[in-house]
Amino acid sequence: MKVHCLFEQSGTFKNAFKKYGIEAYDYDIQNEFGETDYVTDLFEEIDRGYQGEPSLFDKISTDDLIFAFFPCIRFENQIMLWFRGQSASQKKWSLEEKFEFDMNLLKEVSFMYDLVNKMFIICTRKGLKLVMENPYSEEHFLRRYWCYSPSIIDRDRRDSGDYFKKPTQYWFLNCEPQNNLVFEPIRYVGIHTKWEHRTMNDYCVTGASNIKTARSMIHPQYADRFIRRYILDEEIWRNQ
Repeated sequence: MKVHCLFEQSGTFKNAFKKYGIEAYDYDIQNEFGETDYVTDLFEEIDRGYQGEPSLFDKISTDDLIFAFFPCIRFENQIMLWFRGQSASQKKWSLEEKFEFDMNLLKEVSFMYDLVNKMFIICTRKGLKLVMENPYSEEHFLRRYWCYSPSIIDRDRRDSGDYFKKPTQYWFLNCEPQNNLVFEPIRYVGIHTKWEHRTMNDYCVTGASNIKTARSMIHPQYADRFIRRYILDEEIWRNQ
């Protein structure tokens, strides 16, 4: 089995898999951490694959696993505030400005929604195993407007060794999550400061150079526990 981590440039999950002797690669359009093995425009790869044109998906076997950290910026809770014109940044906007903004925002949401569906269609057609991660909330766009339900919802990632609470959902396609038990204690690294009160000092523990990147970081401990609990057969990691 090979693992193809799409939209990951930190190497966090990639290296967690490699720790157990599994070949794994990161794919992203950026390489800020020097961990991206294939610098490529994944949106173009998805579109080509959907159209039946040559793409990276042609090189992925049905024995492999795709782990996609699909961009969530147009699916999260805050997007609903922007649509309603209730974001703090919109307080001084005219009604006409809000109308214009809504038209363009809907196009962006539609573009991302098309891409996530195309990715799942590609994997359905080819029988490829896919796990996709995205934030979880009642207002999340994919929770309200999608035909496919998540297999796992993690409501507080700090309990499994991550930095932030960040409720998260995981979709499994052409595979099922394991239910392994991981008993060893975690090193608690959770940050409790509320989003609006955090400073760069709160985020510096992630190793990122700016707040935007830091918010997307996942602790290696969390990645390791997640793949052992839900992805890998227990005999692969039990004797490591």
